[in-house]
Amino acid sequence: MSWLTVHLIFVTKYRYKVLKGEEQKRCRDLMLQDCKRLDINILKGAVSKDHVHLHIEYAPKLSVSEICKQLKGRSSRKLQMEFPHLKKRYWGQRFWGRGFGSFSTGNITDQMVQDYIESHRKDPNAGKDNFFLE
Repeated sequence: MSWLTVHLIFVTKYRYKVLKGEEQKRCRDLMLQDCKRLDINILKGAVSKDHVHLHIEYAPKLSVSEICKQLKGRSSRKLQMEFPHLKKRYWGQRFWGRGFGSFSTGNITDQMVQDYIESHRKDPNAGKDNFFLE
């Protein structure tokens, strides 16, 4: 079976910089769990204070919108449940901003996307994990 690749970006609602410390780590853990459950390979990823980058490889049976729906939905629910101050800030229960950016990697190489995401790494010597915290 052939796999498709895409670069996804989604932001917190109002671009609030709330993904810090434990919230940021938990967000990454939730994304890793959901990608594993959906049989999605994370080629490279970064969790910033107000957005997430994911360069993923997935089976064509999934749609990009379904992938984002799954990733954003569960992580929103779990983060607000586990961190009450987030629930207070996002009283409408929507943690992530509307929509997402998805960029097919057909016109550029996978290496170019991975280099771009890698440029978000603050400390280049902080391990070589494919999905890191900015």
